[in-house]
Amino acid sequence: MAAGRSTDIDARSTGRGWVVVGALFLMLGIVITARNSIGLLMPYLKEDLGWSYGFVSSAGAVMLATMALVAPAAGMAIDRHGPRPVYALGMSLAAIAIGLASVMSEPWQLVLFIGIVGGIGFAAISPSLVSTTVAAHFDRGLGLATGVAVSGSTAGQIALMPLLALLIGLFGWRSSLAIAAAAIVATAIAVNLLIGRRDATAGAAPAMPARGSRPRFRAVMSGLARQRTFWLLAGGFAICGFTTGGVIKIHLIPYAVACGFPPLESATAYGVMSAFSLAGMIAFGHLSDRFHRPALLASIYFMRALTFLVLLQIPGSSTLLFAFAILFGMFDYATFPIVASLVASHMGRHIMGFTMGLIFAAHSLGAAAGSFLGGHLFELFARYDWVWIVSFALALAAALLSILIRENRDRSPALAPAGA
Repeated sequence: MAAGRSTDIDARSTGRGWVVVGALFLMLGIVITARNSIGLLMPYLKEDLGWSYGFVSSAGAVMLATMALVAPAAGMAIDRHGPRPVYALGMSLAAIAIGLASVMSEPWQLVLFIGIVGGIGFAAISPSLVSTTVAAHFDRGLGLATGVAVSGSTAGQIALMPLLALLIGLFGWRSSLAIAAAAIVATAIAVNLLIGRRDATAGAAPAMPARGSRPRFRAVMSGLARQRTFWLLAGGFAICGFTTGGVIKIHLIPYAVACGFPPLESATAYGVMSAFSLAGMIAFGHLSDRFHRPALLASIYFMRALTFLVLLQIPGSSTLLFAFAILFGMFDYATFPIVASLVASHMGRHIMGFTMGLIFAAHSLGAAAGSFLGGHLFELFARYDWVWIVSFALALAAALLSILIRENRDRSPALAPAGA
């Protein structure tokens, strides 16, 4: 990176950049809580509407698959037009989806409202794409800044997931979803004001060319396809999605309820997990600025694998339930700042939105597989054991893929800016 470019980014990082980080933190806090509420709703939808865990988790899989399809386009839009319009559209669609879900009564409505409309909106408000906005403001300390911004994904859930469970107990799930939709609208207004009219990608080399520049677009795609690091990151992140957004975010609360824990206690454990996810993201983001990033990423996946062995033992033990929440939380979202840092240094900031969109698509497809498999294995065996065993093995595989990545912190990205 040129010295002038680095100086510009670092100057912004002390002022404007941290305002943007705060806005992104707030946005992720409310939107990701709403997205992950489908796991909390499962027991209520089954009791009230007769919808099985298998069906609801299939709708969750549709949502995640939709996110996978939309994420690259959303990343490209951020590269071209900046984050403000993309985030505004994403939060608007998320609010509409949650609001419509509060009045649904037919199975197809869950698939349409949450699976498709929600999936499109949630794709634009993903931690992976948020990291591209942070990278436009930071050079030194990128890992820490990304960790702080992305930690909003879990910080909001520390209080909001137990609060949502409490609201459902007091007012029912329909009224609670309507309240959540209103909260997203209020957050969208606040984020729009905090990010401001200035293009957060200002100063960056143009990444995705305007329409009509297909040869350069094909050159970017061809370059990524030849990048060994891209495939290793994408493969590991697909497994990351399976083991987090797929099986844990969707099935932890139903699993805990099936093990005999009340919904409020299960949601509280989810909140504890979120608290430690926040700490893990910031800690590993900070470490990624100083230590060997592939080794850090591999260690996260390895430790995550071990937590599934704890999860197998939780029936009848609140202590083990909360021990799992603490341990898994530390290694939950901790991958995001490291992956973002590796993409910035290996592929470059000029195509970071598009690249992170593709990698997040892999994450969402993995999560969709985890959501679908978890629900249907539970319906088949009336227990989740095989889901956790498969997750254990896959997390070990992700650790192996990550350790194969080469560190190149001090070299220029392999892919030059489009048109260079």
